[in-house]
Amino acid sequence: MINRNISVEAYPIWSKKYKVLTSLISSDTIPYALRVKSKVAIRGTIAKKLGNKACDYITSYIQNYKLFNVRICNTRKENDIISGHLDTYKAIINLKKVNDYRRINKFFEAVNEKLPIDGIFINRVEIYDTRKERILKKLPKPLNRIHHFLDYIFHRVMPKLKLTSALYFNITDGYDRVLTKTELLGRLYSCGFDIIDEKIIDEHLYFVAKKRKTPSYDMNPTYGPLISLRRVGKNGKQINVYKFRTMYPYSEYLQQYIFEKNNLRKGGKLNGDFRISNLGKLLRKYWIDELPMIFNCIIGDMKIIGVRPLSNQYFNLYTKELREKRTKFKPGLIPPFYADMPETLDEIMESELNYLNEYEKNPLLTDIRYTYKIFKNIIVKGKRSL
Repeated sequence: MINRNISVEAYPIWSKKYKVLTSLISSDTIPYALRVKSKVAIRGTIAKKLGNKACDYITSYIQNYKLFNVRICNTRKENDIISGHLDTYKAIINLKKVNDYRRINKFFEAVNEKLPIDGIFINRVEIYDTRKERILKKLPKPLNRIHHFLDYIFHRVMPKLKLTSALYFNITDGYDRVLTKTELLGRLYSCGFDIIDEKIIDEHLYFVAKKRKTPSYDMNPTYGPLISLRRVGKNGKQINVYKFRTMYPYSEYLQQYIFEKNNLRKGGKLNGDFRISNLGKLLRKYWIDELPMIFNCIIGDMKIIGVRPLSNQYFNLYTKELREKRTKFKPGLIPPFYADMPETLDEIMESELNYLNEYEKNPLLTDIRYTYKIFKNIIVKGKRSL
């Protein structure tokens, strides 16, 4: 049985020795001994590039696939992915680290295009935390701190700023960018993938992503210090809520991922939320991040006292009764949370429902009373959200 669509690039070493067979026949018709040799050759290629631990990790996810359904490559160019011989592959493995991609989202979108639903993509990245640790170990103090600071400014800050990004890419062509775990995973989710596994091996984060849908093609990720977030407003209308950014870029795509892994802690916040930067924690502590929402109050999307404007993911955690009640009114800058200080999600919902029921009967008196309670808790008692 002849199959001329066999993917030569899926057999990086084996195809050199058996190039005639590789170009003509599928793995179903290759003799068993040659199929074994091809698998050994593939393992050899991965191990030579990434090491035995990484090789074991990667091959554990592709061992049940037929060889011609697996694409193994070592490239930073999305066109190399698109030009594969087959229309789709069950799995694509790239040996080149994501930090060296010239256009990260375009590359992920190309991989998405070449995979069917539930197809897997395996790759690696050096994340900010391990990069920082590597740099600090490399030189003695204080040279290591200076090196780390300059590395962060050049490889992290410059590519993010409009004034310096063109210069950065002219100098580096996109090689060796600093990426946080949040940004990496967020980019994958924005490009239609779910993360099914991740593991640190030899100072690199290896990930296994599964295609769930087509990419969102987001042209305006939350890069700058002032961000606009989509939230549920009055009558269920989606409104843009303005805040100072406290999370790493692409964090908005990971809310469901974080919730599924860690659930909620006291105060209704997500457990183990690694999306928040160190500066962001400081801004949140003193509510500085929420100051831009005053503009939402000015333009009429929000009011001063009221329930928080929620993302769709959070909104759908609420009961049907509370969702319907919430959408009757504008969300608020200062929530009733600070009047009652609830801890669990059920307590938060009860607090909001009580406020909305009272507000529905007597709006002005209710907001005056809640303003007094909030002022007392925050200013006099020094209460803070957890």
